[in-house]
Amino acid sequence: MKEIALILLLQLIYVPIFTLRTIFLVKGMSVTASFLGFMEALVYVFGLSLVFGGDKSDIALVVYAVGFGIGIFIGGLIERKLAIGYTTFIVNLMNNNQELIAFLRNEGFGVTVYEGQGRDSKRYRLEILTKRSREEELLNHIEGYEPKAFIISYEPRKFRGGFLIKDMKKRMKNRK
Repeated sequence: MKEIALILLLQLIYVPIFTLRTIFLVKGMSVTASFLGFMEALVYVFGLSLVFGGDKSDIALVVYAVGFGIGIFIGGLIERKLAIGYTTFIVNLMNNNQELIAFLRNEGFGVTVYEGQGRDSKRYRLEILTKRSREEELLNHIEGYEPKAFIISYEPRKFRGGFLIKDMKKRMKNRK
């Protein structure tokens, strides 16, 4: 029975490490991903040796699979908590809401405003880059000012230049 519990525990360690390793690799953080890959391989080999060693019970195989599924869920929770990287939001508005724009800029969000022509009238588009850890905060602010805004988000892979990164670092120091 201890062996079965250990198999489950190892899966609950292995799969979140696997998830985080993949995310760090995609984000270009190769050194961190390599270290996590090393840890992942150790846990993986040890866990498999338990499953395929000894009496090779069907329960061990099922527990291994259940642990894998739960581990994916845990890995997702950890990733959302870490919120590594940035998100760009495209916010389409019917009106040029200067109050919202000023508020967002004052809160440290980089906002670029574009004016365009919609089907029936002018539209205003805000392009906002933010840390993933501030996504919900940003969405709540937009919802408070513009509940009918059309919002699209995506995760930029690379960017450089602009005031935002330097300004974000300065603001984070001031908040501490």
